[in-house]
Amino acid sequence: MARLHLHHLIYLSTLLAALLCLAHCGAPDDSNLIRTEDDIRRAIAKGEGDVQLAAGVIELSAPIEAPQGTHDLAVIGHPEGTALRMTKTFTGKAVLVFRSAENVTLTGFTVEGHRKFVDQRVGVPPSNEAFTAFYSNNGVIFEDIRGLRIMGLRFTEIPAFPIIVNQGREVRIEDVHVRNSGSLNERGRNNTSGGILLEEGTADFVVRDCTFENVRGNGIWTHSRYESPRNRDGLVEGNSFKYIARDAIQVGHATRVRVEGNHGERIGYPFHFTDIEGKGYPVGIDTAGNIDQSVYANNTFSEINGKCIDLDGFHHGEVRGNRCTNKGTAVDYPLGHFAIIMNNTNPDMTSEHIVIEDNEVDGAVYGGLFVIGSNHRVVNNRFRNLNRVQCVEGSSDLRCHFWLDEPALLRTGIYLGLQAERPAVTKGNVIEDNLVSGFGMVESCIGAAPGVPLAANRVENNDCRLD
Repeated sequence: MARLHLHHLIYLSTLLAALLCLAHCGAPDDSNLIRTEDDIRRAIAKGEGDVQLAAGVIELSAPIEAPQGTHDLAVIGHPEGTALRMTKTFTGKAVLVFRSAENVTLTGFTVEGHRKFVDQRVGVPPSNEAFTAFYSNNGVIFEDIRGLRIMGLRFTEIPAFPIIVNQGREVRIEDVHVRNSGSLNERGRNNTSGGILLEEGTADFVVRDCTFENVRGNGIWTHSRYESPRNRDGLVEGNSFKYIARDAIQVGHATRVRVEGNHGERIGYPFHFTDIEGKGYPVGIDTAGNIDQSVYANNTFSEINGKCIDLDGFHHGEVRGNRCTNKGTAVDYPLGHFAIIMNNTNPDMTSEHIVIEDNEVDGAVYGGLFVIGSNHRVVNNRFRNLNRVQCVEGSSDLRCHFWLDEPALLRTGIYLGLQAERPAVTKGNVIEDNLVSGFGMVESCIGAAPGVPLAANRVENNDCRLD
């Protein structure tokens, strides 16, 4: 954790006083308010101070870029409402762009995009390119910033990402609302855009109490290129999601991240925006890259057309107290999967030492948990209403077959696998005191792939039953 210096304390106390006055002291002096695009450019070009926006709509025809070295600057919306609106011809990186800055605050205004006028068809960037360099027509972009506060902003109709933070430190994003944002690729599928992206080693960050509705890509996402520093020391807490076509939350290439108390519904919808060709299958909480010392706790999701929690790259961490519920039949979730699944795509990690405890799954298309690796602790979970597709031994239903040499995979409640993206040694795991119920679960409660001896794991006191 970075130290809080004296000038940070002075800045924060000044900002707090300004915000309290904004809320309780009435409207600011009209003579000092920013009313036009040119006024905003001149004010931000100073590189410091308060930029007080007037009430109403201010149209922007091109990005406003702060000078490098900007510090102790606040852009403050009017209490009666301010909107920064992209014109139909707006083009460029973002409405506001900050590079090499320190102590920047955005609060109390709306950013309106022009997505309804711009059919921005673009794929996902190549693996060697940062998202800030690749995407245009974003909301706000920050590169190499220390001390960022975004509070009470509204984003709508943004073609790409409402917020991107690249190499940020001491980042706080709270009470942000995102609606109807994100663009598509050339096939008409989502290209991951539409939400909040923290990339390239962003550290000491909080994303709290934000809402996301009708987002085509990921809601909240940490991402870094393979050769870049991992994102670290983050908290994603108390956010809500509705109609997200990709992942509600994805923790990518990170360490020491807590994902707590978030809730969402209708994840993986609308279905026709799902990036099937790119294997961008929807997840409540997704994982990618190399993730350790992290916790996913007390999150709740319902109606997920995909997976509840994906642990691809997750190791030495905890998954506790999460709830995922699907009330429909198998045909209602064409991308339905195991509820919780481990994987090992990243070559720098091995799936090991994960605690999965006190989670509840109600209504998975296939099983409750797919396990690979070693020394995991899976205890006191409740996996209910599993195998909604009703796979049985010898079934001719193509939905019941994945690996021909592992025919029991898709009909088993808790399955100990031999491989995922790479082969894995699955041993030394504790699987105890779990409830496993659903179609065929008396016969297919807990099983293992050929070559994975159950005796190499401790499997005891599990309650296997029909619903």
